[in-house]
Amino acid sequence: MQKNDASPNGKDLVVFMIVRDSKCSGCQEELGNGQFLTMENRKPFCMKCADLDHLIFLGSGDAALSRRSKKYSKLWAVVVRFSRARKRYERQGLLVEEEALAKAEEECLADSGLREARRIRDEERRLCEDEVLAGEMEGKLKEMFPGCPSGEAKAIAQQASIRGSGRVGRSAAGRNLEEEALRLAALAFIRHRHTPYDDLLMHGMDRASARQSVWDKIEETLQHWSRR
Repeated sequence: MQKNDASPNGKDLVVFMIVRDSKCSGCQEELGNGQFLTMENRKPFCMKCADLDHLIFLGSGDAALSRRSKKYSKLWAVVVRFSRARKRYERQGLLVEEEALAKAEEECLADSGLREARRIRDEERRLCEDEVLAGEMEGKLKEMFPGCPSGEAKAIAQQASIRGSGRVGRSAAGRNLEEEALRLAALAFIRHRHTPYDDLLMHGMDRASARQSVWDKIEETLQHWSRR
């Protein structure tokens, strides 16, 4: 087992689910909140540069499945994330080989059922993907609108990236972090949070007139956010 000089326990290969933006020392890829990185010689590396991109994430919660996945995976890593509230690293799950996880699920069939194990795995994978997407969106929004308060950028990203919402953030353009899609997400957020738009609709104004009525306020806020 490869050792990691940043491992909190000094034994297992450790991958960090990051809580703030970083950059891979190998390919120079920007890594956003929720993505994975590992440390080698005190330098951060993305999963591809660390030769770990073939592993898949298995969240904590099923001890038997985790134990068996580790048993069958020739290479695996512990995933941890730093808790600002508790001031410590907390285990989030494992990265294991897909074949090992599949075999472990088969063995868990008698315990909880293969279908349930796969449902949990898929749900956790989707949650992880959504968190990564929201983190990437937040980072891009901060680049586009350097004057946008951090909490606002995070809220826009979280709303825009909700799975199944039909919002612009879930479109192909949103997932690809295209600026126009994210600008539209920011515009919609401002309309509902920083203007009387919703009140106007509640008082019977038609949507087109309500939008026209609040447009100056939206532009003013966008211009303010665009300034450093």
